[in-house]
Amino acid sequence: MPLIKATGYNIEIGTAIFKSVSVHLNKNKYSKHFIVCDSNTLKYCLSALILNCPKLKQAEIIELDPGEESKDINLVCHIWQTLTENNADKKSLIINLGGGVVSDIGGFAASTYKRGISFINIPTTLLAMADASVGGKTGINFGGIKNHVGTFHQPKAVFIHPEYLRTLPHEHWVNGFAEIVKIALVNNKNFFKAVAEINIHKGFTPLTVIKKSVELKNGIVKKDPNEKGLRKTLNFGHTVGHAMESLHMQSMKPLLHGEAVAIGMAIESYLSLSLKLITQKEFDEIMKCLKINFRFPQINMNEIDAFYKYFKQDKKHAGKNYNLVLLNGIGNCKYDVKVTNIQLDKAILYYNAKISDAASV
Repeated sequence: MPLIKATGYNIEIGTAIFKSVSVHLNKNKYSKHFIVCDSNTLKYCLSALILNCPKLKQAEIIELDPGEESKDINLVCHIWQTLTENNADKKSLIINLGGGVVSDIGGFAASTYKRGISFINIPTTLLAMADASVGGKTGINFGGIKNHVGTFHQPKAVFIHPEYLRTLPHEHWVNGFAEIVKIALVNNKNFFKAVAEINIHKGFTPLTVIKKSVELKNGIVKKDPNEKGLRKTLNFGHTVGHAMESLHMQSMKPLLHGEAVAIGMAIESYLSLSLKLITQKEFDEIMKCLKINFRFPQINMNEIDAFYKYFKQDKKHAGKNYNLVLLNGIGNCKYDVKVTNIQLDKAILYYNAKISDAASV
């Protein structure tokens, strides 16, 4: 079973995960166990975990509604309240069983309860397996702004069980695939060539791709765990993407995180091209991969002021400067690249005219 060593913990991938979870629980002798899950993972994933890990038969289950709306301070309070009512102490453990939302909010609750208790991640979605469960970023949305409040708090372990992917609806395969494309684009040209051959709508074998994605992300996080420099490259596509996600959060058609990141990667790739950081050939290769796998809705120019309101809240901006992560060739990246309002406006207009699904051809 593949084992990847992170800073202070291990990431295990394979079909013998439940045995590894039991070994971890027996070794660490936690005083109490709490499982954070949503209604989907409660239905499709929880029973296998408890049946195969006897120590969890007495665990307290904390159920959330699925979706981004659960990354809310009121739900964090609910988790804190449950921990308090069940006398959770500093030796208690939170087990996050779910996708990126569960690992984000469960990790955040763990990082703040009694100034920090232990947690482990057992991701159940492609996005969480390939990206969100690794690296120690936790957070919630606040004031309609994506991931506005959060902490760095590393898990004690991550256990990736690819069989859980069988429970996923198709749109969540697409959702997770965006983060795989991202890590390939910013970090490994050969991996991008392999990823660019995948049509997510026709399926693929995920284990090798997940392992490579995790290895690449882990390599960056180990060098820069608190995002002072190199780790910023993992935010490619996310500056524009988070603004798009926040903009659509209250709409009738909210975007999944990966869908928003795909839009962000398209626009930020065009900015990379316009600043001569990538060639036209590279841009075309990127767009071919993205267009096969993702949808690209038009950006409503009547909402552009609202878009900029969210865009300016991005944590990577300083003062009046827009600091973006842009590609510096496929497989390489530059962070803190200053971009002006005019350049971003042109990129959005180009997106609507040439990239979006409604674009003229």
